[in-house]
Amino acid sequence: MVQPASTSPRIDRSAKRPGSGWLTFAGVIALVVLLPIAGLLLEAAKGSSGLWSHLFSTILPAAMADTVILLAGVGLVTAVIGTTTAWLVTAYDFTGRRVLEWALLLPLAVPTYIIAYAYLDILHPIGSVQGAIRWMLGHDSPRQFRLPDIRSMTGCILLLGFVLYPYVYIPTRAMFLTQSANLIDAARTLGVSRRAVFWRVALPLARPAVAVGISLALMETLNDVGAAEFLGVRTMTVSIYTTWITRSDLPGASQIALALLLIVVALVALERWARRRQRYASDARRSPQLVLQRVPAWKGALFLCAGALPVLLGFGAPAAYLVTEAWKRYQFAGLSPRILSEAASTIAIATTATVATVGFGLIVAYAARVRPGAKSSWLLRLSTLGYAAPGTVVAIGVLIVLAGLDRFIDRSATAWLGVSTGLLFIGSGSAVVYALVVRFLAISAGGIEAGLSRIPGSLDQASRTLGQSTSGTFWHVHLPLSKTAISAAALLVFVDCVKELPATLLLRPLNVETFATHLYGEAARGTYEEASLAALAIVAISILPVILLSRVGRGRVAQPATGPAGVLS
Repeated sequence: MVQPASTSPRIDRSAKRPGSGWLTFAGVIALVVLLPIAGLLLEAAKGSSGLWSHLFSTILPAAMADTVILLAGVGLVTAVIGTTTAWLVTAYDFTGRRVLEWALLLPLAVPTYIIAYAYLDILHPIGSVQGAIRWMLGHDSPRQFRLPDIRSMTGCILLLGFVLYPYVYIPTRAMFLTQSANLIDAARTLGVSRRAVFWRVALPLARPAVAVGISLALMETLNDVGAAEFLGVRTMTVSIYTTWITRSDLPGASQIALALLLIVVALVALERWARRRQRYASDARRSPQLVLQRVPAWKGALFLCAGALPVLLGFGAPAAYLVTEAWKRYQFAGLSPRILSEAASTIAIATTATVATVGFGLIVAYAARVRPGAKSSWLLRLSTLGYAAPGTVVAIGVLIVLAGLDRFIDRSATAWLGVSTGLLFIGSGSAVVYALVVRFLAISAGGIEAGLSRIPGSLDQASRTLGQSTSGTFWHVHLPLSKTAISAAALLVFVDCVKELPATLLLRPLNVETFATHLYGEAARGTYEEASLAALAIVAISILPVILLSRVGRGRVAQPATGPAGVLS
């Protein structure tokens, strides 16, 4: 007797799980990000057996010492300025405090190489500032009196500190705003002054935020090549540039880049270690917030001046200088045709890189949403690895990968078609775009992931019950609801692409200039007035994310308490 065929449904083991395609594309993107680092390792291994000993005996000791001193100095300056100003605007009520809250963000609009470029002319021995000081002191010549040379380690530390302190100010102020007022009130009832509360309560609770801010500032310091070179400080980043460009020693530059990566890894590990106890911070949603303390008028004026000083030095003076010099240049020779071509090149490169970066960020972030787990989490981390590497390091890795690909395509085309393709990727600007995508994918993926996390999971389930696939849910649900986050991420990426100097300087095609590279070239030649329009354009564009940041995270602060005389002691 023949048994009837079973009618029970079979499980199709070959059917793809929802989101498998997104996870696959995320894996490809992670591989694209990791390729430059792999190329860097391979190129460094090509160095001769005596190359490391030569680097250790000639270049690395001085470069490492200057880098460590610069990092220590910038870390100290940014920590002091960032935490002090954050406490002033969150703990005290004085005239001008609300303006100071957003004005303290303005130095973010001035790239490090621009502030060095500006102050080299502002504080020149025969410049207007030193001339005015000599006039007031009754001196006629720089030989009789001159300020210390800004081209020094001290000058570099101070200038970078006054530009990068907002990286500490932003997270520290957010931490102060979300701290529970109960702890501070308890300290006040025990007779502790507001100043002692800062040292004993507020600052210890904010240490993780301070550590995060300092680590970001130090990574920006490591990425800098223009300011350090202008100011005569030979950091490891500058050594990479000179070893590659001046000495044409790519294996040597790769090995210095690997040493620099070790410093970056150490900084990241230090930041993680500083945040290991952050989970013990209080929850601001369940606790009252800090009450502003009113201060007398004279003390409020003092606080306002203290808070305005870093804004003046980090933004006001350089911006005023750039406006003045740009106006002089315009009156003298009008608008240079080079500026228009540089604007077109800058916008084209930045726009292309922004579109690619945001697209890749969408894929990586959405893969982590639809396929949560260890695999997607690791792919997200690997995709954002490039942000921790300085632009010079990324540029070397990209050059190695794309130059090898160019050679392979050229040999294949010559052998099969009898046509030489030449430098297909390096010569077309694709290398610059590739480096910018690797550098800033973390900004795109992080911002978009944060936007997607605000969309409730119930909408995904409702979309799937209506017959939509994972991709259909993305196009009809997630994409429309996350437009704000995507736009914000695109703005931040675009501005960073415009400001990026090391990768653009090293990988741009021949006869192609952007605002950043034009400024670098003119400053290196000492013709400051020729670069003022380009520098002013960069600063004007860079103000856009500052405006965005000033509108985000303005946590509510409790109204000032009033004492018998309207002032709390």
